[in-house]
Amino acid sequence: MDRRLVLHSQLAVPSGHRVDVTEHVDETTGESSVLSIVDLDTGIRYRRVEELRGEIMRWTGRVVDCTVTFGGPGVHTTLRVDADVEAGGAGATGARTALHGADAAVDAAKAEADRWGGGDRLPEPEPERFW
Repeated sequence: MDRRLVLHSQLAVPSGHRVDVTEHVDETTGESSVLSIVDLDTGIRYRRVEELRGEIMRWTGRVVDCTVTFGGPGVHTTLRVDADVEAGGAGATGARTALHGADAAVDAAKAEADRWGGGDRLPEPEPERFW
């Protein structure tokens, strides 16, 4: 599974190099931001200055394509990484987002079931007893 990472800095990572990526996942939106990238072939570490707290995901992959864009308003790097699924972390970010959406769907379904399921019905009166 290819992942596209856009970073606001210059990172020249050659195609074919293995990288270790650490991401911060925002639990409210499910979006992620890259905290660090380690080129496992050269040992070079690229890291953000600020540290974010919260859920952190870590995964590895192989760089498919690297494009560094300079000039104009700013410099940014676009990395396309083939994530290792067997490493357990590649699909974890997508899975966390999917589970967040699934939880919201369950809550909505419960609310709809309460609305249509008769939770506000009055109980049927008991029949009169004849002795």
